[in-house]
Amino acid sequence: MLDDLRNSAAQSFQEEEQAPVEPSEMDTQPGNSAPFLGMTAPQRFVVALLLFLMTCVFGTFCLLATQKIVLPFF
Repeated sequence: MLDDLRNSAAQSFQEEEQAPVEPSEMDTQPGNSAPFLGMTAPQRFVVALLLFLMTCVFGTFCLLATQKIVLPFF
């Protein structure tokens, strides 16, 4: 990255400027939604499941810490 810094600084800005590339239409099939954050449906499911489990564990910990519930073996 830094090796080519001197060469890129020597080039003029106009040479680096390129015409904007038109975005191509996404190849979507009927019933397929656009990817959210670049993830597929199974990846989104795993993220949602992990968030749910983290919320359950954190909520249980908060209830134990505030002594709203007590474990039966203590």
